[in-house]
Amino acid sequence: MLTPLAERLRPQTLADIIGQEHLLAAGKPLRVAIEAGHIPSLLFWGPPGVGKTTLARVIANHSGAVFVALSAVTSGVKDVREVARAARERKLLGKETLLFLDEVHRFNKSQQDLLLPFVEDGTLTLIGATTENPSFEVNAALRSRMQLYVLQALDDEAIEKVLRRALAHEAGFNGELELSPNVLELLTMWAMGDARRALGGLELVAPQAKNGVVSEDDAKAALSVKGAAFDKGGEQFYNLMSALHKSVRGSHSDAALYWLARLLRGGADPLYVARRLVRMASEDIGLADPNALRLTIAARDAVAFLGAPEGELALAQAALYLALAPKSNAIYTAWKKAQKDADTFAHLDVPLALRNAPTKLMKDLDYGKAYAYYFDDPEGSFAQNYLPEKLSGREYYTPLTEGWEKKVAVRLAELRRAHD
Repeated sequence: MLTPLAERLRPQTLADIIGQEHLLAAGKPLRVAIEAGHIPSLLFWGPPGVGKTTLARVIANHSGAVFVALSAVTSGVKDVREVARAARERKLLGKETLLFLDEVHRFNKSQQDLLLPFVEDGTLTLIGATTENPSFEVNAALRSRMQLYVLQALDDEAIEKVLRRALAHEAGFNGELELSPNVLELLTMWAMGDARRALGGLELVAPQAKNGVVSEDDAKAALSVKGAAFDKGGEQFYNLMSALHKSVRGSHSDAALYWLARLLRGGADPLYVARRLVRMASEDIGLADPNALRLTIAARDAVAFLGAPEGELALAQAALYLALAPKSNAIYTAWKKAQKDADTFAHLDVPLALRNAPTKLMKDLDYGKAYAYYFDDPEGSFAQNYLPEKLSGREYYTPLTEGWEKKVAVRLAELRRAHD
């Protein structure tokens, strides 16, 4: 079976690596360290196909260390102990070991902790790679012993270089395959910053060549299988969701539609997106436009009723409405303040006047005594204290000045004057 193109063309030296100039350009600290051969334990964080494994191999080549690769998906404690045992033996012979642990976030806490003594005493140099945010997925103890470097998705220019290299390289197509106009751009867009995906796409379209040339129509047909734009539980998914939320909050309707489309085209669960839109309606709009919550609930129901793709239009309508609506985080802010007091003053009793008295004993204990029923005694009702005495006068909600909330502000001011 033929070795995949991405593996055949894997860079062997720093000069071969395309992209990541922010880390590997001349004079950058990581490049200087690699060239000097003084490599600490490292943690590479970045999306798939940006060169994490390749860079680890190049570092091993430069340092002269024995390169050992494990995947946290398929390896466990036994494998790590065996690597450490062999590394100790090599060290006695003056030979260093570089352990590359791919998907390090897949190791649980105890498995990650196992690596600590081997890193600390220099038994081996560890290079971990993760597609997930290491702040959440890698133990603080292990992170503190590793230098973190963030690798970025390759830009279009870098992906084009990767593809052109594959077309020309003797281990690739050796100049025997030609792409018609627009196919290179099509492959670049399809790759989404992932060099491995770009080369995989090139392998998909190559068999469609006629007389050594791949046409745009044949390339489109070969690439028609939809690839997920992200791991639905991963970092990229939450980045896209954050972009949607911030675009709505910033009243940028076009950006909101774009990020929504990215999410849905990438395979996001439409009902999950709907739930997030409902949250935005309360968090960022609130009483500035009470209809926002009603419309997002309706969009959620439409998605549940219609499914995809028909229900996606309801999500687009909701996202547009939220982006165009007046904004207020007053409810969100008020709720946070109330929650804080609820936690801090959880011991305070409910005032007797506000308690129900369904039994004679409760009435004898003055439950409900002196309660002023608003419809019988509006003035007495306003004079009544509705908070525990210690919190008397607390104000959580401060309406803002957009949309319907301007009217709310007038009404609230009147009520607060009446209660004073």
